[in-house]
Amino acid sequence: MIRAGITGPFGPVSLVERDGLLVALDWRLPEVAGESALLSEGLAQLEAYFAGRLRRFDLPLDWGTGLNAAVRRAMAEIPMGETRTYGQIAKVAGAPAQAVGQACGANPLPILIPCHRVTGTDWFGGFSAPGGVETKAALLRHEGALLL
Repeated sequence: MIRAGITGPFGPVSLVERDGLLVALDWRLPEVAGESALLSEGLAQLEAYFAGRLRRFDLPLDWGTGLNAAVRRAMAEIPMGETRTYGQIAKVAGAPAQAVGQACGANPLPILIPCHRVTGTDWFGGFSAPGGVETKAALLRHEGALLL
């Protein structure tokens, strides 16, 4: 595995590459950074996203398998500036909303696979990044999906 990172407006992030796929986004800078064309492109796309110039990532990702893969692909289809509920994703993925919530929490590629765009029907939902739901809210404000 190779890691490389940047510090963006929501704090440090690093990407992890394995076998030509991005497999994780961590909320810290790597202790030892590496280089690859994929990591360079991934970091460039993150910087463009943070600067408001990129609305959709185009990178080779490890989607996982089974329900996790179905939920991740459904989340990736949520357009920037919009949100979906756990129930709406559950219908697309063919799973209970609680299982969707667990799959969102297990998403190893936040931001790239936008689990922050998934909310509860009458509550905000959780978020695994440092800052928790405050970071989720900041990402949604950045995308124009939350006007508070």
